[in-house]
Amino acid sequence: MNESRILACCGFGHREVFQNISEQLDRAVLDATEQGCTLFYTGAMGEFDNLFSAAVRKAKKSYPNIKLVCVKPYMTKEINESGEYLYTLYDDIIIPTELADVHYKSVITKRNRWIISHSDVIIIYTVRNYGGAYNALKYARAQSKTIFMLEA
Repeated sequence: MNESRILACCGFGHREVFQNISEQLDRAVLDATEQGCTLFYTGAMGEFDNLFSAAVRKAKKSYPNIKLVCVKPYMTKEINESGEYLYTLYDDIIIPTELADVHYKSVITKRNRWIISHSDVIIIYTVRNYGGAYNALKYARAQSKTIFMLEA
């Protein structure tokens, strides 16, 4: 019996992006899609995440089967008050159960690791060797993930 597995992709980059990376990001998302990724995870917490989500939405015009999933580290006021609107932006919004008892000071890192662990392809934009995006890159490398590095 031939079981097909859903391939997933995620993107990590700095909260602030000071360069125009939209074209590179569009190409990387299309490359991931052409390699079979149909599930795209985002943390939805900064400018890179917004650009990544926009690139996935753009790709959905040509590949309507792909899904964009927002992975939150915990329940937020935004989800409670704007959940209906958020579901116009994302196909799903999840809070991994593994994060339920994680201390608030480390929950973002744990959420990022969860996203990477559940992804096959990681799209990375990092211009400095510190911070959350850089730590995501190090973790993705340690997990032997396929990594698409965007040019700085």
